[in-house]
Amino acid sequence: MEMLWKVMFPPPSSLLVSVMSVASLVGVAGFGLCEVLGIHLQYSKFWTLGAQNSIRRQPIKLSSRTGMLLLYTPAFLFGVASFLLFPDGDLRLLLVQLTVTLHFFKRDLEVLFVHKYSGGTVLDSVLAISLSYFVASSMTIYSQYLTQGSPEPQMDLKYPGILLFLVGIIGNFYHHLILASLRKDGKEGYKIPKGGLFGLVICPHYLFEILVFIGITFISQTLYALCFTIGTVCYLVGRSYVTRKWYLSKFEDFPSGVKALIPYVF
Repeated sequence: MEMLWKVMFPPPSSLLVSVMSVASLVGVAGFGLCEVLGIHLQYSKFWTLGAQNSIRRQPIKLSSRTGMLLLYTPAFLFGVASFLLFPDGDLRLLLVQLTVTLHFFKRDLEVLFVHKYSGGTVLDSVLAISLSYFVASSMTIYSQYLTQGSPEPQMDLKYPGILLFLVGIIGNFYHHLILASLRKDGKEGYKIPKGGLFGLVICPHYLFEILVFIGITFISQTLYALCFTIGTVCYLVGRSYVTRKWYLSKFEDFPSGVKALIPYVF
């Protein structure tokens, strides 16, 4: 624990940030556990799963593009608004605002101009994920704002964080381009992706997304950013695990050596 506080700002005095740190860790990690247990957030290739379990009402379905925009846009808009809400911050706060905003802006651009769609989304799942991202965006920036004037951590990780963020966002974008290229000429359906790190893991885009959030955590060095990133890692581990199972069930020729998330390991 002593080593942790050498690389982190002291725990915030704000009860709100403390509560949301725990809630984000438990809530987002809980999504990952649900994925492993077969309770999926209904988007992408799992968008129809679970709909048959609804007895009281039919789920409200959205187009993939509309649903995905709703996932990321509130978080992006808060990032933009934060420059007005928290002006004149230090370099670390500015970097956190820039990286958070850039991450969600990139995701919106991908939704509009990169991704190819063959399914849809379910409103309940969209709202859950959108709320999670909005809270993550707002609390990451707000908790950083609360550190203004505080002594810096003994170890400054913001520059390694910038490097990790850039590697993550570029790698994530590159593998999204590969996925989009599988559906040329308007063709729908799924294929086994090839190229980049797809020969080693089926979800390299998740691996690089994890690097994005680790990079933001290194830049921020706050408890909230750490908690959300740990939760996100747990969720993407679960999601990649069930994604690999899905490919194994759909494709008899799926390479057995291709792991879920971490090359040669998992």
